[in-house]
Amino acid sequence: MSIAYHDAEWGVPVHDDAVLFEFITLEGAQAGLSWEIVLRKRARYAAVFAGFDAARVARYTPARIEKIAADPGVVRHRGKLASVVANARAALAVADAFGSLDAYLWAFVGGTPIDGRRRTMADVPATTPLAATISADLRKRGFRFVGPTIVYAFMQATGMVNDHLVTCYRHAEV
Repeated sequence: MSIAYHDAEWGVPVHDDAVLFEFITLEGAQAGLSWEIVLRKRARYAAVFAGFDAARVARYTPARIEKIAADPGVVRHRGKLASVVANARAALAVADAFGSLDAYLWAFVGGTPIDGRRRTMADVPATTPLAATISADLRKRGFRFVGPTIVYAFMQATGMVNDHLVTCYRHAEV
């Protein structure tokens, strides 16, 4: 599963608000867990969170989150699940203020992916000062489960930074 994800998705620039919201959701769910676990639960997340439609998720009630928390197909951490609703509301507010979630997020990198030019896995950081800046701004806007390490993983996944090793065939492609 992770090889297919790496080969098809990881690091490819994303400019679709629903997909960006999906990755904010999944990266938050992944905190403290392996990405493989989250990838296996991805389809269920899409089902319980309205295909990552932020406008629909923003209307979820605490009772709905409690029902989702009983679903073994998701990471059943109530704080992480409640954060999806808070993040949907924050994403909608950001879209109102900046035109789109995409415009807001990609402005941090000037609209162009940062090329990490990493040679070894040891060269790939867990976070960066820019991720810390984005994290702080996201939290100020009401997002939750968006610490600097989560934000950096989000940046890598959505192609805001290209951290494919220079020896990886995907580096040049993305």
